[in-house]
Amino acid sequence: QVQLVESGGGVVQAGDSLRLSCAPSGRTFSGIGGNAMAWFRQAPGKDREFIAAVRWRDGTTEYADSVKGRFTISRDYTKNAVFLRLGSLKSEDTAVYYCAARRSTFLVTAPQEYDYWGQGTQVTVSS
Repeated sequence: QVQLVESGGGVVQAGDSLRLSCAPSGRTFSGIGGNAMAWFRQAPGKDREFIAAVRWRDGTTEYADSVKGRFTISRDYTKNAVFLRLGSLKSEDTAVYYCAARRSTFLVTAPQEYDYWGQGTQVTVSS
């Protein structure tokens, strides 16, 4: 079972920035057939929400309107990792953030379209 591992979450103040990281445990994204990666988040009592996605091959990205201009997704071949930079954080950004990957190269927003998931990392923004 392929497992993605997220890191970088924590407790920050409103207006702060944070960078989350994601990598497959013991393997590479190419090795698991990962061609598109994404970040989702889930706040208590809410559905899992798409945030951003990136195509591994060429770095093409897609964002949810709610985070456009504040969050940046990127990938690094040499580090075998995907990152999500969270900027200008607000209290409503508080959630568990999940990394996901899919074998298809198409960038999609539905969580059920992703093949691999991490356990999540908590981000708490205090106002």
